Amino acid sequence: MNSDRRKFIQNTSLLGIAMSISPNFSFAHNRDMVIGHGDFQYKVDQKWGLLDPAKVPVNNCHEMVMDRKGRMIMVTDEPKNNVIIYDQSGKFLKAWTLGMDRAHGLTLVDEGDAEYLWISDNAGRVVKTTLEGMIVAEIAAPVSEGVYTEKMSYVPTETTIAPNGDLYVADGYGSQYFLRYDKNGKFINKFGGSGSGDAQFSTAHGITVDQRGGKAPTLLCTSRGHNSFKRFTMEGEYMETIFLPGAFVCRPVIHGDNLYAGVCWSRLRYLEQTPDSGFVTILDKNNLVVSNPGGTAPEYRNGELQLMVQSEAIFKHCHDVCIDQDENIYVCQWNAGKTYPIKLTRV
Repeated sequence: MNSDRRKFIQNTSLLGIAMSISPNFSFAHNRDMVIGHGDFQYKVDQKWGLLDPAKVPVNNCHEMVMDRKGRMIMVTDEPKNNVIIYDQSGKFLKAWTLGMDRAHGLTLVDEGDAEYLWISDNAGRVVKTTLEGMIVAEIAAPVSEGVYTEKMSYVPTETTIAPNGDLYVADGYGSQYFLRYDKNGKFINKFGGSGSGDAQFSTAHGITVDQRGGKAPTLLCTSRGHNSFKRFTMEGEYMETIFLPGAFVCRPVIHGDNLYAGVCWSRLRYLEQTPDSGFVTILDKNNLVVSNPGGTAPEYRNGELQLMVQSEAIFKHCHDVCIDQDENIYVCQWNAGKTYPIKLTRV
C-alpha cells in the first residue's frame, strides 16, 4: 500500500470509509513488513491463528494469556466459544464456553497445584475457572454486598492477583473503581472513581501487579481516556502517572523488564479519538516508550513524550497483547471485523 493511499484511509476513517475495508487489506500488500522501533521490531504474521468461522467463530478477540505449557488462551465474547486455546504455531487445540456474550477480561493465576482463569464479564460477573472451563468461584456483585449503591453501575473489565492472593477487579465500564478482595472473596476496599484527579479514572480498563526490578509490588492501573497508566500501592494509594499522549491504552502487560499494551485508538484527525487507529506500545524498565509497532516512533523532547499515533494501517483496535518466551507479541483486537489474533514475530 503506498503512503498516499494509507493516509487517505486514515484521514477518512471518521466518515466510515475504513470500516468498509477488509481487515486483512493491509496484510495482502505488506507480507514482509517489519514494524516497530529500535531493538523491538517485528514481522507481521497475518495467518497465525486463522480458523473456520463457521466452526469456531469469534466476535471480538478481547484478551490472551499463556499457560505454563506455552499454550495461548484467548477469551472472546462469542457465546459459542468464550475461550479458544491454540498452540504457539497457531493450531487450534480446543474451545469451551460459559455462554457469555460479553466476556471481556482474562487473567491467569498459577496457584502451584494448578492454573486458573479469572474471567470478567461485562454483564456483571467475575468468575474463576479451571483451564477446562469449570467455574470454581465467583465474586458477588458490589451492589449485593453494599459496596455500591443501587444507582451505581457495575461493568467489570479486568482482574489481577496480588502475591498474597488478593484479587483486584477493574470496574472499567461502570463506576470506574478498582475493588479489592481477599483470597476468599471477602471485600476489603475500593479506590479510584470517575474524575480528572490524579487518583481518579476515565475508563479504568485494566490492572496488573508490577514487581519489575525486584521492587515491592505495586499496581499499574489503566486510565484509558486519560491516555495513561496510574501507579498505586497495593492498598490503593496513588503514586504516579505514566502519561502516554495520544494512546488510548488497554491493560498493562508485563514481560521481563518491559511493559506492553494494546492501543485501542489514537488521536489522528483533529487530535480526536479516531476509529481504526490502533497500534502496540512498549515501555522499558524505566517506563520510557521504546517502540510503537504500527505507530509513530516515540520521541522525547526535554524529557516529555510527544504525541503518538498510528503510522501504518495494520491494526484497527488493539485490545490486548500477550508475550511468549521468545518475546513475540500476539495482538487481540476489538471491533476488527471478527478477525483472529495477529502475531508479531520479533526480528
